[in-house]
Amino acid sequence: MALIIHFALVALGFILLIKGAGALVGGASSLARKFNISELAIGLTIVALGTSAPELVVNIISGTNGYSDVVFGNIIGSNIFNLFLILGVSGTIYPLVVQRNTVLKEVPFSLFITLVLFFLINDNIFGGEGSINESSRIDGIVLMSLFGLFLTYVFFNMRSGTQAEESNIKTYGGWGTALRIIGGLVGLVYGGKLVVDNAVDIARAFEVSEKLIGLTIIAAGTSLPELATSAVAAYKRQADIAIGNVIGSNIFNILLVLGLSTLVSPLRYNASFNTDIYILLGGTLLLLLFMFTINKKKLDRWEAFLYLVTFIAYMVFLFIREGL
Repeated sequence: MALIIHFALVALGFILLIKGAGALVGGASSLARKFNISELAIGLTIVALGTSAPELVVNIISGTNGYSDVVFGNIIGSNIFNLFLILGVSGTIYPLVVQRNTVLKEVPFSLFITLVLFFLINDNIFGGEGSINESSRIDGIVLMSLFGLFLTYVFFNMRSGTQAEESNIKTYGGWGTALRIIGGLVGLVYGGKLVVDNAVDIARAFEVSEKLIGLTIIAAGTSLPELATSAVAAYKRQADIAIGNVIGSNIFNILLVLGLSTLVSPLRYNASFNTDIYILLGGTLLLLLFMFTINKKKLDRWEAFLYLVTFIAYMVFLFIREGL
């Protein structure tokens, strides 16, 4: 009975996280519109931050409570979910044609920052014997600096693009905007706490590691906004949104979410996560290869299906590794 309650509270926490992120995005977008900020700028900043808000809140709560494995499991697991499951589902629904900038800049940048992350947290490999693997505040500064560079790239890329229609964002009155922002923040914080506390209790009840819970339940739950967005975008044949959402979210997760989490609380790193990072690196490199071979700048259905099969194999591997 107690386990059923824990699972129900995790589900409630995810609902609060997703609804809270949606309310925060709506309120912040309305506020931005009042100051005449363009819809494109809002989409590339506030909305992108909103889809990463569940990971950010869950990680800050986990980090301050000392659950480092949950933090890294959530980040690495979410990025694997985004890449293999979400691109797999989206590309199977409809083949994804990708913009030139995404192929030449954003996918390589995502690969680059994953390599940077691997270098920063493996102190025992790159810092010499006896070094303790951790993500320190200096590492957090490096990640946040790279995030600043990414935002600069987005800003200049935005300026060279076309303006979106100005009528797509709802505006609310002063009270409506304030209630959405405040309510969204409350939903995020309370929902994040419900997810972290109850997921850890579930892990202990089943005698599985916090690492496995982070890579599966928490990673899946915090990736729900990206899954919904990309699947709908693929169905509507909006390939740029579908694939851009995945790559952008992966970049935000590593640079902003992990960078900020580390600045708040330095984190010990479990080197057994390296296998999962190798899989993430391999998947990103494979996407880059797909973009330059066969049908260039296009993720075909069979390529997307390969991602889905790999994701299923990865899930099986996780449970075998855990001895379940």
